[in-house]
Amino acid sequence: MNRLTTDEVAIRQGTQPGQAASPDDHIRKQPRRALEAEPLLTADDVAKRLNVSTDWVWDHSSRKQPLLPVIRVGDGTLRYRPSGIEAFIDERERISSKSRRAS
Repeated sequence: MNRLTTDEVAIRQGTQPGQAASPDDHIRKQPRRALEAEPLLTADDVAKRLNVSTDWVWDHSSRKQPLLPVIRVGDGTLRYRPSGIEAFIDERERISSKSRRAS
């Protein structure tokens, strides 16, 4: 059986080992990402940012390389994190500069 020590539990809960539990410890803490929420982009927003068509964004969100980082919401709706799109741009830039150096 894989049991956690009290120190491991404390670290996972964000407290120091041996630190007294607070009265609010029974309340589940929000994930950090939820506290730093960034507004999600639509396929149209991404198309404008990348200067491509919305069809290109749809294609590269599901089946064509390079794949865009996408969040699928119900009924076929696609959303994108601005930070994910910026990371995509950075990666494409890194790849293209690497291939230029190799030439």
